[in-house]
Amino acid sequence: MKHDIIPVVMVGAGPSALAAAIYTTREAIDTVLYEKGVVGGLAAITDQVDNYPGFPDGIAGMQLAEQLQKQAERFGAKIEYGDVSALRHENGVNIVTVDGKDMAARAVLIATGSDYNKLGIPGEKELYGRGVHYCATCDGAFYKGKRLAVVGGGNSGVQEAIFLTRFASHIDLLVRSTVKASKVLQDELRPYIDDGKVAVHVKTVPQEIVAENGAVQAVRAQCDGKPVEFAVDGVFIFIGLKPNTQFLAGSGVELDARGLIKTDEHLATNVPGVFASGDVRSGATMQVASAVGEGATAALSIREYLDRK
Repeated sequence: MKHDIIPVVMVGAGPSALAAAIYTTREAIDTVLYEKGVVGGLAAITDQVDNYPGFPDGIAGMQLAEQLQKQAERFGAKIEYGDVSALRHENGVNIVTVDGKDMAARAVLIATGSDYNKLGIPGEKELYGRGVHYCATCDGAFYKGKRLAVVGGGNSGVQEAIFLTRFASHIDLLVRSTVKASKVLQDELRPYIDDGKVAVHVKTVPQEIVAENGAVQAVRAQCDGKPVEFAVDGVFIFIGLKPNTQFLAGSGVELDARGLIKTDEHLATNVPGVFASGDVRSGATMQVASAVGEGATAALSIREYLDRK
């Protein structure tokens, strides 16, 4: 089957892909981005981004996404909505299946990001970015002097709870079974427990996040089988990330144990002409600023790859 070959296809249209597209299209490399959700990814559905350089007063996540999109489109990037379900390399080109149709590309950038594992309880989805958060570095500073619930007893849950103590007046750490973080992290947490800054509640399963007038008021949970309610101003959930790499099954692209894409220092994968950047990449820092930087790096690597072809 003969395909028209697109120079660059990008899977995803979050900050990393949009930054990469700015670079490729400025150099007159035709670039098409396929996005199945929201242009801007997780950044677009974040209420306020305070740690992205260049915005001293912060910027709404949706506004940042819109500006990145406009800049990429200004140089000729084409953003299409479509669900990429497969990728394969054959006869020196990469075939991307979008909504059941095959598209051929000389180079592919995978920038599909990761999604936060969810509790799946009432109030979680409705209050996302407005009292329910999945990134302490991104949103912790909004809760100076406030009470918080942190959900999760693994390394990330304990580590982020420790980080949030610099802002919150009190933290209730809600742990489904027992605390499974490393001994080092548990030792770091101990002083905060001893001085009452953090209270650890094991065998505690959140059931509902309660809000009033759009503001989080409490978390209702089952603690060792008994109902309990924690009065809080915000909830931070750290029960893991799920990389958006399911569509790569059978592609030959190498993943790490967590399902993140392995790359070399040039952000190239083990499959010729396939690159990865941003939160879907093994070793990523899960920050917008670094995702944008990786997008620029990937674009330069793609240009060099195309020049060699």
